Amino acid sequence: MTSSASTIRARPAHVRRRAAPLVPAAATSRIDSVYRPQFPLDFRRVAGIHRRGFTDPTMRWENDVLWRAVRTPEGVGAIALRQEQGAIRASAWGEGAAWLIDQVPALCGAHDDDAGFDTSRHPLIADAARHNPGLRIGRSDLLADALISAILEQKVTAIQAFHAWRDLIYWHGERAPGPRRLWVAPALATWRTIPSWDWHRAGVEPPQSRAAVTAAASGLQERLFAAADGAERERLLTTVRGIGVWTAAEVRIRTFGDPDAVSFGDFHLAHEVGYALTGSRVDDDGMRELLEPWAGQRQRVIRLIFASGVIEPRRAPRLHPEDHRDR
Repeated sequence: MTSSASTIRARPAHVRRRAAPLVPAAATSRIDSVYRPQFPLDFRRVAGIHRRGFTDPTMRWENDVLWRAVRTPEGVGAIALRQEQGAIRASAWGEGAAWLIDQVPALCGAHDDDAGFDTSRHPLIADAARHNPGLRIGRSDLLADALISAILEQKVTAIQAFHAWRDLIYWHGERAPGPRRLWVAPALATWRTIPSWDWHRAGVEPPQSRAAVTAAASGLQERLFAAADGAERERLLTTVRGIGVWTAAEVRIRTFGDPDAVSFGDFHLAHEVGYALTGSRVDDDGMRELLEPWAGQRQRVIRLIFASGVIEPRRAPRLHPEDHRDR
């Protein structure tokens, strides 16, 4: 594992593998823990960014409990997380259980650094920050799921991408350990071997399937985790054919919790940022200019804009998903 992951293995003093079980005992061994963050935390919003739609077989909410299944560097694992009286109670199963427990602080934003972030530059940002003190930027420290799901979301509607993600995991993933029926997405090596007809059957267009296979075979993982900053990670990712700045930003946000990543090229993002900050739409160049005063913290500004509830009114019909599978 890379240097980034080895850092995670050093468990903070405020994380303890103990406490009452979150759920009844399952067929596999379980590790229980309580993490007490030293900061306000809106857990549902911070962790929820990793879910790929309501049909995501790897992650779901049951009331106030988040169930999540992933492939860790130590093997597959599942974890249940619940925020309770300021603490995060966790139970984990499988070969990756210990890794998942140790990674909870990072998932919750313990490594997020907002030093120097000036909310006073815009009244909407100041108001959103005041009303959302628990809006941290967490990270998964896992590349495969963020990379492949972002590629599937290129140039299609979210519904199309989420359905493709669901189908490919059911066909090529595996059942997760633990008491819930969750699935674990394939390893990068498996994504490389998915036949073209399964990509097509899932509704994935050839440019996206080729990009996914190429990215899975790129061997970038160690270099990405060893990279000095987000700009270097963007450079590495965009050397892969089929990966542009939008996909690179989505990976930086979810895998590394990059507070400065901006998904330029997004169909809606520039419009929403422009409307929130100026009352009018802007393009990517306009968004870049608007966000420049917060360089280093631009993703934080975007999170606060969406948390504010200020949304540009829709003036046109929703984009109708195209299905090319019968052509």
